[in-house]
Amino acid sequence: MKTLHKKAMSAAAVALLSGLACSSVFAEEAAAEAPEASPITANVTVVNDYRYRGLSQSNFKPAIQGGFDYAHESGLYIGNWNSSISWVGDSFKGGNGANASAPIEMDFYGGFKKELLGEGFASDIGVLQYYYPTSGLSYTSNQTNPNSTEIYVAQNFTFGPVTGFGKFSYAVTPLFGNVNSSGSYYPDLTLNYDTGVWGLALNGHVGYQYVAGNQNNPTSLSNNTLYSYTDWKVGATKDFGGGLSAAIAWVGTNAKTYQGTYAYVTPQGKNMGKSTGLISLTKTF
Repeated sequence: MKTLHKKAMSAAAVALLSGLACSSVFAEEAAAEAPEASPITANVTVVNDYRYRGLSQSNFKPAIQGGFDYAHESGLYIGNWNSSISWVGDSFKGGNGANASAPIEMDFYGGFKKELLGEGFASDIGVLQYYYPTSGLSYTSNQTNPNSTEIYVAQNFTFGPVTGFGKFSYAVTPLFGNVNSSGSYYPDLTLNYDTGVWGLALNGHVGYQYVAGNQNNPTSLSNNTLYSYTDWKVGATKDFGGGLSAAIAWVGTNAKTYQGTYAYVTPQGKNMGKSTGLISLTKTF
């Protein structure tokens, strides 16, 4: 997630809900015959560019991703999700860090999720650890270890064909290598509309990444002034059945520039938060 004037963030997933109406007699028969749902699910995705909170984590190159989740009937859950990345190595190279490497992002999370307000309205609270296996990193005065921990609360909702969630994430450690950035936060809203046609759903997302603190950089600007930004996404998801789905989207940010340099920039000088199209294919098991 970042580089030079760096920092981005990891991980977003779109859920599709479908319903099937039938008489109580047939419903009882189906329930008796249907196998018990497994508490463990897994997923694998290929995408043309890994974007997290609007910023490219893979230098605009394809990424492969995957993970698993375990959900207990009590509402407790744990999970792991992973993706190929390049931003850590791109951000920390230079000087003694010329051979810096961190090709993988590993996310570990756990929490409690339950329909406390009613059917279709699941409340969620948990903790998320971003971990980057690294080698050869060399920090500057405005960089620290990229590993980050966030706590979050979310409220899922369902109104007919419209589903979604509002979420608030709060960093209890420095965020993605930004020094003095504990206390950064990210509120966001995701909406999905099931069209009922060809398994298509329309998706929308908006979020605001606030980066707290101050860095020892030549600009003398606060992290908030330089690194905070809004991101958005609009797109569509196609459910092919059997756990296979595809998605297309248009994403972008209003990430800032300072004296002609992007706040989030690749080694080639490109804006990591520039607007672009995404396409992905996901298989859920």
